[in-house]
Amino acid sequence: MSRIGRVERITKESTVLVEIDLDGTGNTEIGTGVPFFDHMLDAFGKHGAFNLTVRATGDVDLDAHHTVEDTAIVLGQAIRQALGDKSGIRRFGDAWIPMDEALAQAVVDVSGRPYTVHTGEPEVMQGFVVGGHYPTVLNRHVFESLAFHGHLALHVRVLDGRDPHHITEAEFKAVARALRAAVEPDARITGIASTKGTL
Repeated sequence: MSRIGRVERITKESTVLVEIDLDGTGNTEIGTGVPFFDHMLDAFGKHGAFNLTVRATGDVDLDAHHTVEDTAIVLGQAIRQALGDKSGIRRFGDAWIPMDEALAQAVVDVSGRPYTVHTGEPEVMQGFVVGGHYPTVLNRHVFESLAFHGHLALHVRVLDGRDPHHITEAEFKAVARALRAAVEPDARITGIASTKGTL
């Protein structure tokens, strides 16, 4: 069964196309006009073992915010579409990722109930801009948009870190690895992994 999601969203601020294959091998084709965000999405695809295509254009000359937010929205929608009825998946996943001095943990429940807890980023993240174009204050916004539109319960914790680049990269990789585990088929589960019978 194919588990591919493809969603396009067009607004006055951006045009975003995302295609994701949950059963891929980590092949990515990323272009958002925000180079560091491209790097993070590439890492997300590689470490999630998702085939991921992202094509986005937006008002990045004004600010990265709209394009980054809209891409996260569409990525969440594409993941939700690819999951279908979620039959036979593990449902839960977690990952710890070190990135030199940084350490991040992500825990995912493909619950159908959107919720985000994002803690532990140092104060420097509120005003830091990677490469002069990606404000790390957007990290929480990315994870909230992804979780809300993907219908995921997502917890992301930063336990250590000094370099905003490393902290952000550890977070994205942790979310990718946790999601990879959560959406993997489990041969022991023949239906929906819920006492309710639905996710």
